[in-house]
Amino acid sequence: MLKIVPIEAFKDNYIWVIQEESRAAVVDPGDARPVVDYLVREQLSLAAILVTHHHPDHVGGVLDLLESHPAPVYGPRNEPIPGITHAVAEGDQVTLDGPAVSLSVLEIPGHTRGHVAYYGADFLFCGDTLFAGGCGRVFEGTPAQMHASLSKLAALPGHMRVYCAHEYTLANLRFARAVEPDNSALAERETADRLSREAGRPTVPSTIAKEKATNPFLRCHEASVAASAMRRLGQPIADPVAVFAAIREWKNGF
Repeated sequence: MLKIVPIEAFKDNYIWVIQEESRAAVVDPGDARPVVDYLVREQLSLAAILVTHHHPDHVGGVLDLLESHPAPVYGPRNEPIPGITHAVAEGDQVTLDGPAVSLSVLEIPGHTRGHVAYYGADFLFCGDTLFAGGCGRVFEGTPAQMHASLSKLAALPGHMRVYCAHEYTLANLRFARAVEPDNSALAERETADRLSREAGRPTVPSTIAKEKATNPFLRCHEASVAASAMRRLGQPIADPVAVFAAIREWKNGF
């Protein structure tokens, strides 16, 4: 039976393990040691490594991991990532044989120039583009690119589970409440996720439907989000991309 398990790394990273029987694939192994420990403890062989983007906390463990567990490495073709054996781009398929899973590739630039996501069945691995309740900083792309990437993810089926790479949820939801203080779904989510963290449980995965109902960065077309952005800037805002840019800048200093 296929299952997806988080390995905690650094302060708040999640390295995701896709496993079935004795085989596993890992997503964004920024640190090799906890992955090796998990593979040994669970008696798993490594079938593949999937990388979403080039930041060190996502790729720093790749080469060390390959030393003890040789495996193919899939990653974005437009980013310089050591160890990649299969460069992927929009529309490519990553088909693994144990765990038996086929994943489609989406290009989602904005956080980095070549950031990709992998999705299949009912799950999505989106790295640092879409977070539970938030989104990544716009480091290498533009607000328009990031908004387009988030819109692409928002178009996926609502039941799809969102496996992001960081436990940022409670901080993201505090900001979301500042943007939409009257969003009842958001208030309910914040309470539930706070209880999860108090119990030592991850707040992820989320779902696309939950993000569309509560994540302000997927709601830039909503009048309530646009109104908050306009109040923040003190001037009219013409379109959802400008709303996104305004609230992303607001979040940077929140």
